[in-house]
Amino acid sequence: MDAVHSKPVKIFTVDSANAMLPLVRAITRDLTNLANTVADRKHRLRGLMEGYSEKPSDPYHEELVDIEQILDKDSERVQDYIDELLQLGLEVRSSTEGLIDFPGVLEGKPVYLCWKFGEPGVEHWHDIDKGFAARQRIAHVASADLN
Repeated sequence: MDAVHSKPVKIFTVDSANAMLPLVRAITRDLTNLANTVADRKHRLRGLMEGYSEKPSDPYHEELVDIEQILDKDSERVQDYIDELLQLGLEVRSSTEGLIDFPGVLEGKPVYLCWKFGEPGVEHWHDIDKGFAARQRIAHVASADLN
């Protein structure tokens, strides 16, 4: 029987998450810019394609194929950025909003230290089974409890 291999989960403190933030911020900036561009282009393309029946003899057929190929390549680049963040031990919650979770521990239980692109630092946390809407400021928690 083969053994199951999984990457061990990295646990971050507030300090280690903030120390990694310059790199995470740079990757997330590129990720959000490209993810928003791809989402916008896909939305516009869907609007253009409504009611359109594509035929190989259509003069726009080749251009549409090129646009779809570019979107596919850009979508792969979005996934590459996400994979890069995953390799750092992070969870990407929204590529378009830049919502990133750092696995951590609070009062002995697993939590996510939560950061959103544009925020100056990792200043929030939420329970593992809750999301961005349930996050709380770290300042409300004694710093010794976040390890």
